Amino acid sequence: MVGRMTTTYAVLSEGLEKRFGDVHAVRGLDLAVPEGSVCGILGPNGAGKTTAVRLLTTLLRPDAGSARVAGHDLRREAAAIRRRIGVTGQSTSVDGDLTGRQNLQLFARLHRLRDPAARSTELLDRFGLTEAADRPASTWSGGMRRRLDLAASLVRRPEILFLDEPTTGLDPASRNQIRDAVRALTAEGTTVLLTTQYLEEADQLADDIALVDRGRVAHTGSPRELKALIGSQAEVVVAHADALSGAAAVLDQLTGARPTFDHDRLAVAAVTRDSTLTLPRLVRELDAAGVPLLDASLRPPTLDDVFLRLTANTFDEDLDDKERAA
Repeated sequence: MVGRMTTTYAVLSEGLEKRFGDVHAVRGLDLAVPEGSVCGILGPNGAGKTTAVRLLTTLLRPDAGSARVAGHDLRREAAAIRRRIGVTGQSTSVDGDLTGRQNLQLFARLHRLRDPAARSTELLDRFGLTEAADRPASTWSGGMRRRLDLAASLVRRPEILFLDEPTTGLDPASRNQIRDAVRALTAEGTTVLLTTQYLEEADQLADDIALVDRGRVAHTGSPRELKALIGSQAEVVVAHADALSGAAAVLDQLTGARPTFDHDRLAVAAVTRDSTLTLPRLVRELDAAGVPLLDASLRPPTLDDVFLRLTANTFDEDLDDKERAA
C-alpha cells in the first residue's frame, strides 16, 4: 500500500480577526502556506495585508480566530514563533549611525549567536555588501540599506521569512537583487510570505498567491490558476465600421462571451477561457467570414488583470494611522 503524502504547513490560520476601533481590518483570514514555498499576499491598499503580517508575526494579538506559525500556536507560543521567524517590514530597521558590519553584529548579539563577527561577515558577502561594510549605513544607497535590512532578518537563519513590501521605492536593479536573494532562500528551504505592490514580482516569485480583499482571503491559487479565472482577451481591429458586427459574430462564436466595442478604434474584443484558441485560428475564422482585418491579438491575462477584476480595489488611507495608534 502506497502511503499518502501529507502537506506540512509553515503557516496555517483560521478565522483571524482584528479591529482598530470601527475599522474591521482583518475579518476571518484563512491562510495555508506549505513549508518551503513562497506565498504572495496581494490586495488593494487598506485590504488588511500589513495587519495580517503583523498578526502572524506576533506584533499584534488577534481579536478572534487561531493560527499556527512554524508549528506553534499564535496565542500561547508567541515567544517560540519569534525564535523561528524573520521579518523585514516596510521601513528599514538598520541604524544609520552604525556601519553595515556593526548593524549585523548588533543583531547577532541580540540573538545571542556564538560568533557574531563570522555571521555578519557571511551575510555581508552573501548580499554583496562587503566593500561598504565599514561605512556608516547612512551613506549607503536605498537599495544597499534594503539589502542590509534583509540580511539582518536572516541573522538567525529563520524557518519563515515575512517580507512586507521589501522592494517598494527601489530602482529596478535593486529590486532584482532582492528578488534573487528571495529565490536563493527558498532554494535552501526557507518559507517566504511576501506582500508587494509590484504584481510582476509576485508573478515571478510566488508559488501561490492569496488575494486579500476587505480583510479576508478572497481567492487563492498559483499565478497561472488565478489568471485562468479571468481568461485571455481576443481583440480585432477592422477596416471600417460596417465590419464590426461580423467581427463580433466571429468572436462570439469562438469565445462564447459577449463582445465589447470600441467604435473610435474600430475594435471589438471578448474574453475567452478556452486555452485551445490560438491567434492563427482566430485570423483564419475572421478571413473565412470575410471580415476586413487590420489587426488581431490574443493577450493572456496578467496579474494586474487578476487584481483589478477580482478585488474591490478599496482604499483606506486612515488604516495605517489606526494600526500605529493601537
